[in-house]
Amino acid sequence: MKARTLLVPVAAVALLSGCTMGGGAPAAVVLDPDADVTGRITVWSWDVAATALDRLGAAFEADHPGTEIDVVDVGYDNAYDKLSVGLQAGSGLPDVVTIETDRAPGYINEFPAGLVDLTPVLGDDEADFDPFKWSAQSDADGALRVAPWDSGTVGLFFRTDYFDEAGVDPAAVATWDDLVAAGETIKAKTGHTLLSLDVATGAGFQMLLQQQGLGLFDEAGEITITSPEAVEALTLLQTINEKGLLKNVRGWDGRVTSAKDGDSAVTPEAVWWIGTLLGDAPELSGTYDVTELPAFAEGGVRTSNSGGSGLAVPAQAKNPQLAAAFVEYALADADHQASMMANEGLFPSYLPALQDGYFSEPQEYFGGRPVYELFAEQTANIPPITFTTDNAEASDIVANAVVAAVLNGADPATVLQDAAEQIATATGREIAE
Repeated sequence: MKARTLLVPVAAVALLSGCTMGGGAPAAVVLDPDADVTGRITVWSWDVAATALDRLGAAFEADHPGTEIDVVDVGYDNAYDKLSVGLQAGSGLPDVVTIETDRAPGYINEFPAGLVDLTPVLGDDEADFDPFKWSAQSDADGALRVAPWDSGTVGLFFRTDYFDEAGVDPAAVATWDDLVAAGETIKAKTGHTLLSLDVATGAGFQMLLQQQGLGLFDEAGEITITSPEAVEALTLLQTINEKGLLKNVRGWDGRVTSAKDGDSAVTPEAVWWIGTLLGDAPELSGTYDVTELPAFAEGGVRTSNSGGSGLAVPAQAKNPQLAAAFVEYALADADHQASMMANEGLFPSYLPALQDGYFSEPQEYFGGRPVYELFAEQTANIPPITFTTDNAEASDIVANAVVAAVLNGADPATVLQDAAEQIATATGREIAE
């Protein structure tokens, strides 16, 4: 039977937090990687991700007679409300759900019995996946609870015309200090700022922190934002603003509008920003290129992560064996992952897929450069970091610290110490020494 996407309107439900598994925890599901699969499963996703799964669902059915894959586009706004309610109740969830990487650790920790261990099916492929994604989507015992799907590998998008007009060689920009110096030259000669950022949301602070191998918490669950790396990241953002090189914008629309208007010379962002440029600023074709993020020190890491998602099998799934088989089919196959890049713009977390010829094809928008090659090379270099159930609350507190330092000129070390103490009070966690 042909896979089909079902559009289901769902009333918004208040997000549940601070709760444990309700409705009686289901018996633990132990997957058999060699099991024959038959029957039907339902898959929840949204937008182009649902489109990709629907397409691969039809292929799976053709390869596995006697199976049926129904993909339901639940819509992004509804997805997490429904997932939280279903995990709390112990019922009401489908066989496969989509979960974004930054949200996965919260669900894994809050509902330890809620998601099936996928290690029996995917464990032999661990070395073939983006190591950051595998780590972030596994539990404290190393069990993979959310299979890596698409990665948010970060690079530095830059306006070639602005660099040319200012006489700045992008190949000479190896560190953030180099980029700040280049930004001063570009501002003096072209009038354009270096970066457009939404300071109120944290202005990329966590991306800069991950580039240095840290999250808001360490492996022991202790708060890391008083570290020298955190102070350096916030000091960088403050310096960029103090030199007049930052345009403060509001929200996603503000960032897109600023790019269309050509306000700034560079955008440090994930590979999916390519789709934004193609869709919202086609008139800028030929004016952009991409390079690695500047390092904090010569020879340092030159990428980070922003976004991405995975697929999970709820413990209440009616057909967990078929669900896991479909997850493996979609995500642990180079051809399938490459096809999702070519057709839906989903950049693979499965590293063998990055060897596909698609990633070396010239991209007209970027002057004929094969820009996907850069992201393919950098994906394996994304530093793994630790997420906790308190990441969301901590992120809000850190964003306020960023505003205080960047817009109000407060001392970075002081505001980060204050933020760490607020997080400690709110969560009961210790501040790392």
